[in-house]
Amino acid sequence: MRILPDNENRKAFGNPQPGLFVFQDCLLCEASTPTLLCADCIDDLPQLPKQSCPVCALPTPTGEICGRCLREPPSFDSTRAAFRYDFPIDKLVQSFKYGHRLALGPYFGAQLAARTKDSCADMIVPLPLHPNRLATRGFNQAVELARPIASTLAKPLASNICRRIRDTTAQADLAWSARKNNIRNAFHCNEELSGKHILLVDDVMTTGASLNECARVLKLHGAATVDVVVLARALRD
Repeated sequence: MRILPDNENRKAFGNPQPGLFVFQDCLLCEASTPTLLCADCIDDLPQLPKQSCPVCALPTPTGEICGRCLREPPSFDSTRAAFRYDFPIDKLVQSFKYGHRLALGPYFGAQLAARTKDSCADMIVPLPLHPNRLATRGFNQAVELARPIASTLAKPLASNICRRIRDTTAQADLAWSARKNNIRNAFHCNEELSGKHILLVDDVMTTGASLNECARVLKLHGAATVDVVVLARALRD
């Protein structure tokens, strides 16, 4: 770690505020940087194709709704994803969730907040964890990602309106084809949401089964729309 004097700091970064700029090592390349990731590593993060289905965020030739969403519309209305779930995002997510590198929460949450500034959501709902898994992990990663979004939009972080009532097998441990049945009836909503617009937050969307089931329950309780925002979207290839 190194610290630039104030005049050098402002010259190098255009920072009009007095004070010192603390440098640390980039989490990926260990270059000195004032943020968790240096600019070069940020530029190299895996991006999704520019043209994608507005409902599920999978690539489509011209940005049209994909055939799967047309044949079997999910319960959520749209999906936004910051990155493609690939190296090194996958390793950073795993470090965040299982390595308790909690500083990644606000950083990643800020990426999602920047992508949802135009949201008309009435409340921000993080995908809930079952109490057993919450006790084991110590925190819900979706809540940490949702905090900066709620702050940016000045909307309530509604982390208690939906509960996970079944301690299911971890979705990551199952084949894609088994995930829908595994998560069925795993969520319970304890509020009336008539006419509410919900922004549902999670870290990774693979098949979308968990988010779809939660959105289904939220709409059963009156939600008008449920839009999904995730840090990363996994692609089949």
